[in-house]
Amino acid sequence: MATIRPFAAIRPPKEYAEQVSCLPYDVMNHKEACDMAAGNASSYLHICRADIDTSEEEIHDTVTYEQSRKSLEDFLRRGFLVRESKPCYYIYRQLMWGRVQTGIVGCASVDEYLDGTIKKHELTRKEKELDRINHFDTCSTQTEPVFLAYRKHEGISTAVREWIKFHKPEYNFTSEDGVTHILWPVDDDAVIEAIRKGFEEVPALYIADGHHRTASSAAVSAKRRTQHPDYTGQEEFNYLMAVTFCDEDLFIMDYNRVVQDLNGLDEPAFLARIAEKFTVTPAPAAPYAPKAKHEFGMCLGGKWYSVTAKEGSYDAAHPIESLDCSILQANLLAPVLGIDDPRTSPRIDFVGGIRGLQELQDRCGAGVAFSLYPVTMADLFHVADSGEIMPPKSTWFEPKLRSGLFAHEIER
Repeated sequence: MATIRPFAAIRPPKEYAEQVSCLPYDVMNHKEACDMAAGNASSYLHICRADIDTSEEEIHDTVTYEQSRKSLEDFLRRGFLVRESKPCYYIYRQLMWGRVQTGIVGCASVDEYLDGTIKKHELTRKEKELDRINHFDTCSTQTEPVFLAYRKHEGISTAVREWIKFHKPEYNFTSEDGVTHILWPVDDDAVIEAIRKGFEEVPALYIADGHHRTASSAAVSAKRRTQHPDYTGQEEFNYLMAVTFCDEDLFIMDYNRVVQDLNGLDEPAFLARIAEKFTVTPAPAAPYAPKAKHEFGMCLGGKWYSVTAKEGSYDAAHPIESLDCSILQANLLAPVLGIDDPRTSPRIDFVGGIRGLQELQDRCGAGVAFSLYPVTMADLFHVADSGEIMPPKSTWFEPKLRSGLFAHEIER
């Protein structure tokens, strides 16, 4: 049983939604954040990236987290954000490249994250966790949502479909990156109850994106519980804000690799080495995207190849070893190119599919680039259900959730 409960969001009035909203805090550096917020006093970046109002050197300093809190209070005072009058769900739809994904904004249970009902597939880094812990704790608000997925439930789908059919959206705008964002508040008690009960029939939720935000929310919850030993479990700090999507709506893009050199090999020697575990043929097009699992595109010396893993080079039944990023790592990146730990090696870069394959060719230089077939939602569920952890840089979800359209106050 999964819990997704309604909450009274902090969100912008209709007339401010577009100018308040911004990209997520972690997809930009300090300069990019400054540029994005330039000339816009109502940009949510003043809250989720308050280093634009302090300094890059103070990005993880107490002064920056305090500035986030002050900006949140200022936005509420000036009317850029308002508090919802009653707990609601929010239906959040995104349109990108002709694709539609529709999620429900609500609050998931921290306890269900701790007991494994909310399943993860990535490791987190302590320094990134600490940043959001300090941010959420200082603001007493989860300022950005976690991205969750669930296997389709017809009752939930019907409730969403019927609400959209008979109600006008509160927000409907297209952001500067070409993604359209539409939001419907769901304030009818009977529909709220139908959605809540629908999620009670969902056996598990899966973190698609936002592992650090989830872990940070849980850590702040633990701190609040210590501060309030008489807590009942119903306080807002026991819950974390999430947008929860049906798996059939979601789209995972390729997450590609570029290695800066050939580890001392020349091109003929490199091709000979990889032919031991892969079938290598000239690609029918350039740049080249693989057409199926276990095939890779490879850019080498300005030429593109199709590279297919040979049978026996991986365990097809294993949830991790059968992933293409694992096959590439175990059979080529480590033994041939000497990339033993892709998390720490300075010789490898990762390129999200949103940037296109030409980016791989442009960055290849004297090294080699690989395009990968995208991981599927079934792959992600298989890994999480097995209690395994995906290799680094396995999934790239698009579109990203827009920040600033809703926030969850955990204590006032």
